[in-house]
Amino acid sequence: MTMISARIERLPFSGFHRKLLLAGGLGYTFDAMDAAVIAFVLPALRTAWNLSAVQLGMLASAGFVGAVFGALAAGTLGDLIGRRKVMMSALVLYCVASAASALINDWTSFVSWRILAGIGAGAESVIIAPYLSEFVARRHRGIFTGALAGFFSFGFVLAAVLGYFLVPASPEGWRHVIFLTAAPVVMLLWWRRSLPESPRWLESQNRVAEAEATLDVMESDALRRGAVLPALDPQEVATLPSSRERGSAARNYRALLSRKLRRTTIMTWLMWMAQSFSYYAFFTWIPTLLVQNGMTITKSFGFSIVLAIAQIPGYFSAAWLNERIGRQSVIVCYMLLGGCAAISMAYAHGDSRIMVAGVLLSFFMNGAYAGLYAYTPELFPTHVRVTGGGLASTMSRLGGVAAPVLVGMVSASFGFGGVFVMTTAVLMCGAAAVLILGVPTKGRSLEAITADE
Repeated sequence: MTMISARIERLPFSGFHRKLLLAGGLGYTFDAMDAAVIAFVLPALRTAWNLSAVQLGMLASAGFVGAVFGALAAGTLGDLIGRRKVMMSALVLYCVASAASALINDWTSFVSWRILAGIGAGAESVIIAPYLSEFVARRHRGIFTGALAGFFSFGFVLAAVLGYFLVPASPEGWRHVIFLTAAPVVMLLWWRRSLPESPRWLESQNRVAEAEATLDVMESDALRRGAVLPALDPQEVATLPSSRERGSAARNYRALLSRKLRRTTIMTWLMWMAQSFSYYAFFTWIPTLLVQNGMTITKSFGFSIVLAIAQIPGYFSAAWLNERIGRQSVIVCYMLLGGCAAISMAYAHGDSRIMVAGVLLSFFMNGAYAGLYAYTPELFPTHVRVTGGGLASTMSRLGGVAAPVLVGMVSASFGFGGVFVMTTAVLMCGAAAVLILGVPTKGRSLEAITADE
């Protein structure tokens, strides 16, 4: 453990960390809101612009396409030029593109702007968790990062409320909703003043004086609130080499596929692909499949809002359990229980049973993400932490893109039950990858995890 990391590890959870949680959480809230609200906007655009099914599909997928490139770019640049710069730039791009798309009058320009907004949202989504987790001591890191991801749930609830009430209120209602997704531009002024660069990243770049200045502020905040900081043990503090080869994108990618990190890299890919594939398979197709079987409750506002609200305890219960049973156990348990909930929903009869199964599905599938967001940044060394997370996120986006297509093919060939057998099997494979290839991270510093890797 270096002097910088040792100083971070002795810090209590303070007002400085709460400010980081709120700032990053608001970013995730608007990311989720932007992704979810497009489902409510599409019917209005279909009528306003007389769009075909193919054109609607392109509109729906534009943000996801952009997010793939945004995640990859942010992961690469976050380790090279800094976490803070990438997050600020991503937010600017996202806000400008979202606001511009609300002013567009033709679908081709709308698709272009939504791709750009997706790039910004995808980049921001990748960078927030690893960036802010580097400020937090090991005893708080799991619940902090899990709670950070929990802010996604607030965005989905906001999207459902605005989509159902504001979009139909007027012919221009869809513009008002999309313009609201650009609101986080006001956070830029706050973020510029309140969010420093990660001390761990600064140290990895030999910018130790800047890292120490940030820690001076954090320690002053803790002392002002009455905290007592334990003395540092010189025997536990190592010194980094005075000179270090500067990283490059190619070198970072080679490091992730090297013998030391290959196993971890592959595990994160499998974990994220399985979770996102199953998540989008369930929530994209289950309403349609149930309606085909006469279960019209899935078309109601009540069903949608209850499922959105069920995300909140799902995320935050998993965040709490991150520090109680460990990230691996949370991910595996929530994945498997989510699969069980999906199967029970598939064979439920009656609105009440479908509602209960849907709530459990939303609870566990979203809760698993609180484990994933906490676990992934912990697995990679500081100099490739965001690159590794960016690649994993890119794989998850590909899983989300493939899910609707494969589910449609399986449904046509093997019917209603075949869809749930396939998606549950994918979840089980992801859980098995975490169990077999993963490493425990609970209660361990980021540097200790890296050393064992």
